[in-house]
Amino acid sequence: EASDRTLGKRHYDTQMMGGWALLQGVVAEMATGEGKSLCATLPACTAAFASMPVHIVSVNDYLVSRDAAEMLPLYQFFNLTVGEIIHGMQPPERKKAYHCDITYCNNKELVFDYLKDRLVLGSGSNRAQLQLESLYQSHCRSDRLLQRGLHFAIVDETDSVLIDEARTPLIISCEKGCRHDNDKEIYSQALDLSGFLKEGEDFTLDPGDYSIGLTERGKQHLEAMGEIAGGIWCVKKNREELVSLALAACHRYHKDRHYLLDIEGKIQIIDEYTGRIMPDRSWEGGLHQMIEAKENCAITNKRETIARITYQRFFRRYLLLSGMTGTAAEVAKELWTVYELKTIRLPTHRPLCRRHLPFQMHQAVETKWQAVLHHVMAVHNETNQPILVGTRSVEASEHLSRLFSEALLPHVVLNARQDRDEAEIISRAGELGRITIATNMAGRGTDIKLALGVKEKSGLHVILTEFHDSRRVDRQLFGRCARQGDPGTCIAIASIEDELVKLFVDSQLKVVQGLFHLCHQIMGLRFYLWLIRAAQWAAEQRHARSRKDTLETDRRLDKMMAFTGRVE
Repeated sequence: EASDRTLGKRHYDTQMMGGWALLQGVVAEMATGEGKSLCATLPACTAAFASMPVHIVSVNDYLVSRDAAEMLPLYQFFNLTVGEIIHGMQPPERKKAYHCDITYCNNKELVFDYLKDRLVLGSGSNRAQLQLESLYQSHCRSDRLLQRGLHFAIVDETDSVLIDEARTPLIISCEKGCRHDNDKEIYSQALDLSGFLKEGEDFTLDPGDYSIGLTERGKQHLEAMGEIAGGIWCVKKNREELVSLALAACHRYHKDRHYLLDIEGKIQIIDEYTGRIMPDRSWEGGLHQMIEAKENCAITNKRETIARITYQRFFRRYLLLSGMTGTAAEVAKELWTVYELKTIRLPTHRPLCRRHLPFQMHQAVETKWQAVLHHVMAVHNETNQPILVGTRSVEASEHLSRLFSEALLPHVVLNARQDRDEAEIISRAGELGRITIATNMAGRGTDIKLALGVKEKSGLHVILTEFHDSRRVDRQLFGRCARQGDPGTCIAIASIEDELVKLFVDSQLKVVQGLFHLCHQIMGLRFYLWLIRAAQWAAEQRHARSRKDTLETDRRLDKMMAFTGRVE
């Protein structure tokens, strides 16, 4: 009733079921477009009425600000205070937001603020000590803490936060010593030496996790070059570590896919899950400096870790943890094993009206891009539907944009370079004749509202141009159309040369390409659908092993830290 009065939206029965489920501490799988943001207000208000601080966790700043602003009138109706935590906020603002009844926050900002609080507390601190400090000291440590504790968290897009992003720990680091004048020269020499090594003969590149390994032949080759170069290159450990970093910088990390150069000429890391820039983040172990040398940027100082924690360990510290997502079934077992979170699937409020068009597979990447161009032109001219074209990288989105511009096709691009225009681009993506090329930024949580007359034109048309490692990400992109009973169409247009397939078939890529026409004649597209599903299954298994290794490493570190009295 209050929601209807303040927002003009009344909770559906399915949202009421979801709200009840979240209060029980489970993960509710709700189809995309079923109103998870509104659903979260039910358990949030209930917990806040009981004076329990609530954290509603989203995957990016855009969703944090959007949901906090949209739901504010409802919370104000009940005299509940609402705060938001996004990148760039100062400590006093953050502390004020965390002291609200309900706090919307970005998952990374939330964890980093927790680590900052742990650094303030130091080792061996307990509640009794803090209370004594507050009684006898005018400036105690508790006054500098940002958060009030970990009480109740509602994690939106649970599988993305608790599963996909759990492969890497979150680390706070500080500058280590000072930069030496010859650092750039050393990194440049390492890059030069790596250029003489041949893949397969001198080094191996694992197609699964992209790890670099020098072969015996490569080590001998490097030793011979090191003797000629002299200096630090005569030391085996130094030359092998530096050249391995150089090989990783050249063969593993690519511009406009894993990072981009900003207008100041600085390296900005791109979040592989959200497609957004991660400000003030850097790779560790000298890798960041090696990439700076590769791109001829100013070399920054190395950094050392002063605090670290994994998502697995952090979120298990909440008194009550629950979540929502449209794609939880595939990871239900891991959610239970790691977080003890059960998963339930909720029905849709209205029947799903999404129509999948026949899948297209092409022999070469460039052929695929031409097919995407012709398909977009056909849909644009015939139905004038709004079109969303999903790509995996900034590089791919800009290449496709150039093709569209050459064909005089009006369009807009949403990627890490245009993230400031995100709200405006998304707000207009559902207009008649609108063509939007986007990376993963237009994936999870993005609500594209259809303009007048679009429903009669079959709704939003979504094109997937490259399959992701996880089937769940593909489902999330297709879920941008046909929301809440609206019509919508989608299609996948892929290539054998796409990264996912190349990594899976590895050395057999040329064989698969050679059999393309034969397989197409005998089996149609069934073989390639099987190939993609097998590649995704293999990728998901690799990522699951990586998460398991991260968790095991975390547990070992925890045991070692116990001897020192330190927690993180």
